[in-house]
Amino acid sequence: MGTFSIEHAKTDVALDRIAALANEIWHEHFVPIIGLEQVNYMVGKFQSYPALKDQVKDGYEYYQIFSDGVFAGYMGIHPEENCVFLSKLYLHKDYRGQGLASQAAAFLKEMCRKRGWKKIWLTCNKNNENTLAVYRHLGFENVRSEVTDIGNGFVMDDYILELTVD
Repeated sequence: MGTFSIEHAKTDVALDRIAALANEIWHEHFVPIIGLEQVNYMVGKFQSYPALKDQVKDGYEYYQIFSDGVFAGYMGIHPEENCVFLSKLYLHKDYRGQGLASQAAAFLKEMCRKRGWKKIWLTCNKNNENTLAVYRHLGFENVRSEVTDIGNGFVMDDYILELTVD
């Protein structure tokens, strides 16, 4: 395992890099799960540079994940009362299975301890089996399922997962 680092994405350049990587990851990973039309819609609505800029204005924080100095993935969080919503944790396919998700989760748990958050929660598509297995491995528990209308005739059919931070 190489050198792992996380950097707060505070600049427009960093957010633009995240949006470009998001577009690549989503088209590679999610088309078989939800189809190209919904991927294109969701990337534009939630993962594009303008969407990320708007989310940052609304309190979201984005972090770039590096492996041996190479931009390998990203994480987006939204602080809430006593907890944090892990909105996004995505790794480029070349960097999956190398422990980066575990290291990102450890980083986030430490952030929770420092900021007084007691829980991390997230949503994950019910058919995203590999990712669900990763989250279970990290200690997340499925607490419920939820279908959310995201517009344009699309829904997100997700499990809600939680991890208590001690």
